[in-house]
Amino acid sequence: MATQREKAARLRQLHDGPRLLVLPNAWDVASAKVIAAAGAHAIATSSAGVAFALGFPDGQRISRTEMLGMVRANRGRGGAPCVRRRRGGVWPHGGRAGQTARGVVDAGAVGMNLEDSLGAGELVPIELQVDRIQAARAVAAAAGVPLVINARTDAFRRSRTRGRCAHRRGGTPRKRLPGRRGGLCVRALRQRSRGDRPPGAGDPGPLNVLAKPGSPPFAELERLGVRRVSVGSAIALAAYGRARRSAVELLGSGTYEALEDAIPYAEMQQLLGQG
Repeated sequence: MATQREKAARLRQLHDGPRLLVLPNAWDVASAKVIAAAGAHAIATSSAGVAFALGFPDGQRISRTEMLGMVRANRGRGGAPCVRRRRGGVWPHGGRAGQTARGVVDAGAVGMNLEDSLGAGELVPIELQVDRIQAARAVAAAAGVPLVINARTDAFRRSRTRGRCAHRRGGTPRKRLPGRRGGLCVRALRQRSRGDRPPGAGDPGPLNVLAKPGSPPFAELERLGVRRVSVGSAIALAAYGRARRSAVELLGSGTYEALEDAIPYAEMQQLLGQG
């Protein structure tokens, strides 16, 4: 079994290619096991998916302890390196981000996301976001785990300046741009990130996008310079959508077509028994 430090190093290597890193998002132990069995090199959690599974709406309604508990369970049973999806929260300084990073490391995960949304259309000031990222990195370094930090920006979704604002927030280790489906947008941001950096600043870092139905195919994203793709709550929502269709069919026509693609009971038993 690889150590946590080895898994963190492996996750960093996966960002460097040669192929696009695809991070399916799990929300409980069973989904993590299913995703790992499908061949995922690494697994992300979905904060929305975890909230839904625990009976809460998305949007920072569950505690850090509850979220970390699910991350710990996923990491222990999923097998692949785990990336924790963390909503930003209204944090007045980097200390809380450092506490969360400590919790992520203690839970056995090797990556975390730090978004910059305050809610109500507001973004965390850049200086504060940098402080939070630096605090998380310092805690991870002290723990001896090269935690992979994805600095998510909601600038495309929240800001009127969009591309310019997202670029300014892109000098951190990872960038994630939810809500934009066009390849032209990805291309423009990547070119801006490479072309506008001061001399000696080095590469701006891997670009991570949040994909949804209607997003460019992975082959196109890879060609545009994207290095990592995740899907947020999409898999969880698809599963709940199938549950609703099954219930509607059972209660309506009394037929079973929506249940036909289910994982066989014996296979699920064996899959969970391996952990």
